[in-house]
Amino acid sequence: MPYAAITYRVKPGFEDEIAAIFAGFQRVDTPDLPSLQGAEAPAGRLLGTGVFIKDDVLVRVIHYEGEFAAVGRHMAAQKGVHTLEEELLPYLAEERDTRSDADFAAYFRNATMRTIAQLTVDTHPNG
Repeated sequence: MPYAAITYRVKPGFEDEIAAIFAGFQRVDTPDLPSLQGAEAPAGRLLGTGVFIKDDVLVRVIHYEGEFAAVGRHMAAQKGVHTLEEELLPYLAEERDTRSDADFAAYFRNATMRTIAQLTVDTHPNG
């Protein structure tokens, strides 16, 4: 069950304001990720998220199973995500357009950090 991290460059000094925005985040309508062709089986599942901020960097860590592209598609279709993105606009260091589902999905792909290690109890040599 992999993890992914999405970065946001934000204006420093607004950590409390940004924390308040995330505190009011409307969670997704379902953790199940729909497949592209409408197949009965979901393309995956959101297992959890965490959001971290330090100075001018905000990182959202996503724990999921299945296809990562399905996470982006699912998040792009969520009203709460678009509300959060709109509320974040004054605090972003670089403007971006995420109003449409396609624009959000493109940002989501481009802001994903490169994975260099993912260690779990399942991969532990004594596990």
